[in-house]
Amino acid sequence: MPNTGVCALVNGEQVAVFHVAHAEAGGVFAIDNVDPVSQAAVMSRGLIGSLGERIVVASPLYKQHFDLRTGECLEAPDKSVSAYPSRVEDGFVWIAA
Repeated sequence: MPNTGVCALVNGEQVAVFHVAHAEAGGVFAIDNVDPVSQAAVMSRGLIGSLGERIVVASPLYKQHFDLRTGECLEAPDKSVSAYPSRVEDGFVWIAA
């Protein structure tokens, strides 16, 4: 479903996977699922939006914005998360983690 996130277990780690309708290359992005501020596994439940040219997700707890392409936290770069290359191929989502 466009503009939503889900949590997936990739190599034993929780990864938040987002399908963004208006993004290029199929619009699939993957970042760490753990919010670096609260240490809660909630990023997949965040709200997707854009700030300028950046496609972001807002943490559902403290509302920091994370760039879905890079994982950078816009309000506190030292609280950034990992971003993983991802793509859709033959109906499957592939994540390089």
